[in-house]
Amino acid sequence: MGRAWLAAVGAEAGAELAGVVDLDVDAARRALADAGLPGVPVGTDAVDLARATGARAVVDVTVPAAHHPVTTAALFAGLPVLGEKPAAATVAETLSLVAAAEVTGQLFMVSQSRRYNPQLAAFRRQAGTLGRPGLLTTEFFRAPRFGGFREEMAHPLLVDMAIHPFDTARYLLDAEPVSVYCESFNPPWSWYSGDAAASAVFEMTGGVRYAYTGSWCSPWRETSWNGAWRLSGEHGTASWDGDHDPEVERAPAPAGEEARGGAAGGESTGEGIAGALTAFLAALDGGPVPRGEVHENVLSLAMVEAAVASATSGERVLVDDVLERAHAEALATEAREDVRARLASWTSVRAALGTERGTELGTELGTELGAARGARP
Repeated sequence: MGRAWLAAVGAEAGAELAGVVDLDVDAARRALADAGLPGVPVGTDAVDLARATGARAVVDVTVPAAHHPVTTAALFAGLPVLGEKPAAATVAETLSLVAAAEVTGQLFMVSQSRRYNPQLAAFRRQAGTLGRPGLLTTEFFRAPRFGGFREEMAHPLLVDMAIHPFDTARYLLDAEPVSVYCESFNPPWSWYSGDAAASAVFEMTGGVRYAYTGSWCSPWRETSWNGAWRLSGEHGTASWDGDHDPEVERAPAPAGEEARGGAAGGESTGEGIAGALTAFLAALDGGPVPRGEVHENVLSLAMVEAAVASATSGERVLVDDVLERAHAEALATEAREDVRARLASWTSVRAALGTERGTELGTELGTELGAARGARP
């Protein structure tokens, strides 16, 4: 993904690559040479290299375990961050990063690249014409042989992949997770050590259900990497195979009834990680707080942790319980007093992540980043 981001930054007219950081500087130099950029500075510390080069932001493409320390250091150095999913390795670490973003007033955006897909945006618009949603489903069946760490994980499908459809479900439904019941297992022919298949049913706000079924060891007749989607609503059904234009069948909308959701904002920014980069740059130029801003992104990772907890315990899990446990863990383990104080000030995690908080952060970002107009990573 580091090489993919090198290409995305290189293709973005409004961005300039200031440097590349890797614990193995030779790996950084090789990637730059392969990209035709052999003269770009390299280093082993993002903050140090940013100061040396005058960089104004960081794109964090480290492994998940490094997201928390790298992002925290960047935010407190005055550097906004665009990071790969997940925001951090755990919800507790992600809450720490939420508090760090609040304390510093810096933007931390998580690149949920599926949200920058024009077909998905069209599917969301179609869904908005169906009246009240009832059931959203995703089927995901692939058979990748990655090798390496994924094949040794306890829950490779849920932890490494499911955050994409879980985040997409929130986006499509304009709803948040309430609870989940999940079962995970490993088919007998699986080449994974952990559970490579899972089924989960989420209750979302408003009573709508989201059902996910997937497998990473299901050869032949594979679905799209985006999954296959179906939304059953009050006035019809919309479906999307993940690779082509979505389809909808519906009754005429009742007179005077407006479409739920309508056109999703910010859909002209580009596709995939390029779209996320463009939205990030626009925010640094004083534009709107982008989709994937860390407050908005937490509940996608919370859905993953809740699903794993349910699969492990065999019981239905409340997402609020996951959030409150994560909050307690974040308070107990936070090393920075200012971040711990901000965490302690929250009356509830949901309140801290809510719409009112997002509006307030947008005002802060407009003030803190106003001087950064025209600045680029």
